[in-house]
Amino acid sequence: MEMKGAVAIVTGSSSGVGAATARLLASKGCHITINYAHNKAGAEAAAAACEAFGVETLVCQADVSDDAACRAMVAATMAKWGKINALVNNAGTTKFNPHAQLDGLDKDDFFHLYGVNVVGPYQMIRAAEQGMRAAGEASVVNVASIAGVEGIGSSVAYAASKGALLTMTRSLARVMGPEIRINAVCPGFIQGEWLEAGLGAENYQKTLAALEARAPLKRTCTPELVADTIVAFIQGNSIITGQHIILDGGAHLI
Repeated sequence: MEMKGAVAIVTGSSSGVGAATARLLASKGCHITINYAHNKAGAEAAAAACEAFGVETLVCQADVSDDAACRAMVAATMAKWGKINALVNNAGTTKFNPHAQLDGLDKDDFFHLYGVNVVGPYQMIRAAEQGMRAAGEASVVNVASIAGVEGIGSSVAYAASKGALLTMTRSLARVMGPEIRINAVCPGFIQGEWLEAGLGAENYQKTLAALEARAPLKRTCTPELVADTIVAFIQGNSIITGQHIILDGGAHLI
């Protein structure tokens, strides 16, 4: 895909992987729709970082679990640029709860996580489909997780939602071609404030050290490393669709 002048929507791009992906796309000449649910200041900072590369941005507040909000974000993007070349479904949420503590999750927890992590990407893809098909060549990248492959992670509900996202990626890949490719990335431990806040500082450092000691590459993900793979799926790999790739330094191999 030709990146200069392309248009990308990156959901959940006020911080972390989303912001890193937006910056990397902007550095290659893409115009970017920056999306946030609550962190307006972070979204505006991400937009400023993207504009420093000489591209245009659009900042949209939207909860992706709200279909009307998804449609409005896509409509605003189309009104500004008239096309959508890439969609990165990065917005996500979790509830930290030990897997053995079954009483720690209830029906509403599952509904909330599925609403953001599964239904949200579906609604974004549905809303953007026409604009992406009209572009002639488009790419969707869903940000899943190693949790969805291995059944691990912050909670059973989170793992189940990311597993569902991977299944949906395969299902939609069968029907989105030839104009639209759809793939997924599955990061393991991602360094950063979000995971540190969820795990607690001490547990975060212990987990980071243990994973880096175990992984064949002796590394864990940073937002920038995840962004590298997301953008690689968008910019190249034109023959690949319906696939996912694990980003964890090889820790899952042990």
